[in-house]
Amino acid sequence: MSFYMNHLKLNIMAAAACALVAISSCDNEDLNIGQTLTNKSDKLAASTTSYEVTTRTIVADSVLALAADCYLGRVRDPETGTDVTSEFTTQLHLLETTYIFPEDEVISRYDNRAAADSCEIILYLDAPSRQDDSLQAMKMNIAELAMPMSEGKRYYSNFSPVKAGMLRRNGLSQDKMFSYANLGELDYVRTDDSYQNCIRIPLNKPYTATDGTLYNNYGTYIMRQYYDHHDYFANSYIFTHQLCPGFLFQITDGLGFHSKVTNIGLRTFYTVQGDSSIFNARLILAGTKEVLQTTHITNDHQTLNKLAQETQHTYLKTPAGLFTEVTIPVTQIKQDHEGDSLLAAKITFQRLNSQSTDSRILAVPTVLLMVQKDSLKSFFENSRVPDNITSYYTAYNNPIPTSSNTSTSNNTYTFNNISSLITTLWRTRQQGLIDDPQWEAHHPDWNKMVLVPITYTTSTSTSTLASVHHDMSLSSTRLVGGPDNPNEPIRINVVYAKFQ
Repeated sequence: MSFYMNHLKLNIMAAAACALVAISSCDNEDLNIGQTLTNKSDKLAASTTSYEVTTRTIVADSVLALAADCYLGRVRDPETGTDVTSEFTTQLHLLETTYIFPEDEVISRYDNRAAADSCEIILYLDAPSRQDDSLQAMKMNIAELAMPMSEGKRYYSNFSPVKAGMLRRNGLSQDKMFSYANLGELDYVRTDDSYQNCIRIPLNKPYTATDGTLYNNYGTYIMRQYYDHHDYFANSYIFTHQLCPGFLFQITDGLGFHSKVTNIGLRTFYTVQGDSSIFNARLILAGTKEVLQTTHITNDHQTLNKLAQETQHTYLKTPAGLFTEVTIPVTQIKQDHEGDSLLAAKITFQRLNSQSTDSRILAVPTVLLMVQKDSLKSFFENSRVPDNITSYYTAYNNPIPTSSNTSTSNNTYTFNNISSLITTLWRTRQQGLIDDPQWEAHHPDWNKMVLVPITYTTSTSTSTLASVHHDMSLSSTRLVGGPDNPNEPIRINVVYAKFQ
């Protein structure tokens, strides 16, 4: 009987929690929920209340740069008038089909040996951050690294391979003018349904290897190493450390283009004499998530610090820009309810619409992570995903246009139930005070969370989160809040329950 009653109580409490989570808005209806959750015979006393939450803007400074996506470009943020630059490094990954035809079958020759006809690096691009920028002329430089990025080191977005002396002196260096529209391609190529925008960077100038040997192009260098040191192609790690440490892609001129680089390839073309005909062959190496890729972000930190000091709202700004810090009133929520069960706790962050009329205004962050401030860095460094206990994520509740050219919906970010977080923080505090009466003074961030824009990948088999990364795209928004918030205060709505 005891087991049955306990099981029944748990079911009733679970039903109560689900009822609150189902509520989509934080209005006065929440305050009446305790009256309708259960029958009087259940002897469950449920009550609801809300507490004020405080927020402020903090500067990200830099974020972990080992991301799933690379970005390239430089734009002027219309909100601040300052430039944001994204650059990246990548290693190359050996595909399972890595193969070069025997040297005596290759027709093209240089220095009496097999040679490549041509070689190029190709960067496939996502849509630019702003379509108006598709014709902006940009200039970039691709430079050869002298040493590979270290697998055991954590690289942040403020890390500069140039300042770190990682570029090979007198190594490969190639400039490239480009635009997203890629008008260098023939019209029939660009208008084909299967065409994907890309930047082609030819590597056909003479190339001198580290041992002083001169090759007619970089592709010939790769081919000769395949023939002379085939063991260098055993796997991507050996290839990177023995033959090709990687490349740095830098913006050197231009303003107004920024895009995600979806795929990277090094392609070497050569001609083969077959048994009955001559045909073209190619070797493809890829820059993918299987090898190290890092992103270097250049922001105006003086401007970011100035924005962070504004007190009548808070900011979210990427890449590597501004986060919003949230102080959860854990003590208020728990101190007079230690005998109660905390069934649910819901918090909503209202977005402030931009007042700018500039058509180039940055996009709104689409997904937010809420994570403990004390574990912000370790969360990403240890490749964690939200566990719905001490970390959560939610999507932007985008306004839905209506037929009258207005919009409905909330324009918000809502975390429907963070009750496990509050319980965990309270228990940590209680245990800490037992060991140290000054624990709170020694742990000032114990009840502080941070809102961080993220991107994520999911498992193809289960659709669960597989990885979480800092959002490196261009985005910005203001939220209701701040130390001098002039709007309705941010509140966390909670539901308590106690069996009588």
